[in-house]
Amino acid sequence: MENKITGLSNGQQILEKLIEGNQRYVSLKQVYPNQTPEHRKKLCKGQSPSAVILGCSDSRIPPEIIFDQGLGDLFVVRVAGNIIDTAVLGSIEYAVSELHTPLVMVLGHSQCGAVKATVAGNNLEGHLSDLTAAILPAMNSIQNRTKNIVDNTAKANVKMVSEQLKQSTPILSRCIQDNRLTVVSAFYNLDTGLVEIL
Repeated sequence: MENKITGLSNGQQILEKLIEGNQRYVSLKQVYPNQTPEHRKKLCKGQSPSAVILGCSDSRIPPEIIFDQGLGDLFVVRVAGNIIDTAVLGSIEYAVSELHTPLVMVLGHSQCGAVKATVAGNNLEGHLSDLTAAILPAMNSIQNRTKNIVDNTAKANVKMVSEQLKQSTPILSRCIQDNRLTVVSAFYNLDTGLVEIL
């Protein structure tokens, strides 16, 4: 199915568009698409985002800005540590099944606070420990713990969450099997502004 806003039909094409937008952002050549009053009025009739971004809540990585996208272009779900629970999963399933969004990107980033808390291993109050418990398997999976354990854990966490999404039944796994959905892992570098596909 072709995306009504972008005119693109598959996840790989949309991923390329996002990477081009990130390159514009890094080189300070943004075009700020789809931000006119006319476009905003057009969106009153409905939405057809080209990608779902599951990203961290960190205020330094707003997906619309780092990918140089506009209103209605991205369906963004943000939670500390870019982890999934049933509410996050339901949000992603809505975008995929009802809005026919063909790309889901799990976007982690350098110097992630939720990952730092996991690595530190401190006892946390309230629901903060739920975040670190979700990230802990990623930390335990990395082999080299001597070099930048925070960023390596963040990357492992992105890959782990991507795999969880790929295996999620019935909606996401079926859409992947039917070649209607692509799930990718990505990592944003706070220093450079670049997004790396893992």
